[in-house]
Amino acid sequence: MASIRKEISTNASADQVWAALRDVGALHTRLVPGFVVQTRLEPGARVVTFGNGMVVRELIVDINDEAKRVVWSAQSEIMTHHNGAAQVIRDPDGQTKVVWIADLLPDEAASPVGQMMEQGMMVMKATLDALVNEEPG
Repeated sequence: MASIRKEISTNASADQVWAALRDVGALHTRLVPGFVVQTRLEPGARVVTFGNGMVVRELIVDINDEAKRVVWSAQSEIMTHHNGAAQVIRDPDGQTKVVWIADLLPDEAASPVGQMMEQGMMVMKATLDALVNEEPG
């Protein structure tokens, strides 16, 4: 099983970052605009349309406010198994870290999924960095 881990740091507060991450129906507006172009909520899931045209149904496994962690499982044609998790971590130096982990099968899907995660994290960082000048809330 392939396991992919990506991480970014931002000056946005942990509360600002968590508010955007936990809003699972607004990936396309609050967290990764352009990388994701549409998010449609269904009972217990979301249907995500990526900028490259790929559409993936993601089952929402958990939204944990205490741990600031979202967990989902994706269903797509290229993967037989996928479990994703993203967590917000407040660093002692004042930075906020976002860690995104995906465990998936088959191993051959790791390269394209890893490339997409890298792109998504670049967009996420830019989006979250822009929150620094916004009012909290």
